[in-house]
Amino acid sequence: MSGASGHSGPHWRRVAAALANRDARMAYAQIVLGAKPAEVLSHMHGERRTRAIGFLLEAGLVERTGSDELEASGTIFRDLLTQQPRRLPQTGVARFMHLGRIERYPANMAQRRELLAWIASEAIRPGEKLTEKQVNARLLSYTDDVVMLRRYLIDFGLLRRTPSGSSYSRPVEE
Repeated sequence: MSGASGHSGPHWRRVAAALANRDARMAYAQIVLGAKPAEVLSHMHGERRTRAIGFLLEAGLVERTGSDELEASGTIFRDLLTQQPRRLPQTGVARFMHLGRIERYPANMAQRRELLAWIASEAIRPGEKLTEKQVNARLLSYTDDVVMLRRYLIDFGLLRRTPSGSSYSRPVEE
């Protein structure tokens, strides 16, 4: 499908912009509910009505049928969801993260240490003393499995635990 602006296929920005317009949103609701073209925004006349319907056509939310009726696209939202954003090649710890959370732990131990060291430096100041509950709360922003992450940090020497388990700290760099 091609919009009047020459763009091919739906684009989320055009869809969002159309739905942000009050008149277009009202027209879209009426079309979804089966209104005939003459009934859509019938209280409006002229350019304002034409512009609202034009936004919907341009965005791909609405299509004209062979009999010049207006109908809501049955595929627009599925098409938008299947579009994959272009991802730049990631380097460093970003390769193992998604939206700021651990997507996977690297199998390579040097890379795993790099990831864990970055998380430790982001979450805990050197020498800061924390309870297990405080450590868990900070690690929760990186993973749902805070127990495994905490264990990895301890195993790699990036987090120290007192023998009683009452306190955790990040070693001070020497």
